[in-house]
Amino acid sequence: MSVLETYNNRPRRLWVRILIFIIVLILVLWSADGITYKGIASKGSEVAYGIVYGLTHPDLNLLFDTSTSGVFYLTAQTVAIAILGTVFGALLAIPFSFLASENIVPKWLALLFRALILLIRTIPSLVWALVWIRVTGPGAFCGVVTQSVCSIGMISKMYITAIEDLDTGVLESMDASGCTTFQKIRCGILPQLSANFVSTAIYRFDINLKDATTLGIVGAGGIGAALVQSISSRRWSMVGSFLLALIVLVLIIEYCSTKIRAKLARGTVE
Repeated sequence: MSVLETYNNRPRRLWVRILIFIIVLILVLWSADGITYKGIASKGSEVAYGIVYGLTHPDLNLLFDTSTSGVFYLTAQTVAIAILGTVFGALLAIPFSFLASENIVPKWLALLFRALILLIRTIPSLVWALVWIRVTGPGAFCGVVTQSVCSIGMISKMYITAIEDLDTGVLESMDASGCTTFQKIRCGILPQLSANFVSTAIYRFDINLKDATTLGIVGAGGIGAALVQSISSRRWSMVGSFLLALIVLVLIIEYCSTKIRAKLARGTVE
């Protein structure tokens, strides 16, 4: 059969495309109906100008202050919260993901743990922070606990995908060779999962670093609380100092994480 004949015999599904377009159009119109634009707030331009002014005229004394209220300390605390939250979350996600994988455990047990992981992912990080701050009190420890719990949901989902894509032929060969369970895990499972697990943890660290700033708003430590207080009091030079520190920090972390993920994925650093 020629190419032209194949093209002419293609499935005719124009009505399906038209139906999808109509459904999408209805959803867009329905969503737009609930949004009312009331213009820019009277102080909006003032805040925008203040942020631009702060970025171009940062408070250098605050920027290089090494006390507990300085930019350096608060930024380091934010990074520490993100690191510990990611490490604990990644470690706790390992048993969750194995117990939620249908090729490892019975289906009913996997569904039970998947429901638990879904429950964790459903609750936003700010809500978790508000819950844990009542238990641990305000401070960096609350941020670490919150990020650890939130990380379990996302990391477990990625881990489950990697576990279910395991090459079972390797495990069958090792089983035929008389390998013990520990040997199969050590030499058959971990080499297949380690790169994927590390890459997922690094990706989650990028997210946690940004979330750590947001969690500071509710008192979970980090630079977020100081940034919000500076914006509320219109101290734009201080705002500029905090924002510059965050921008530089995110750029450095993004560069390093990209290089590490490239090394894990292709074995070379670009």
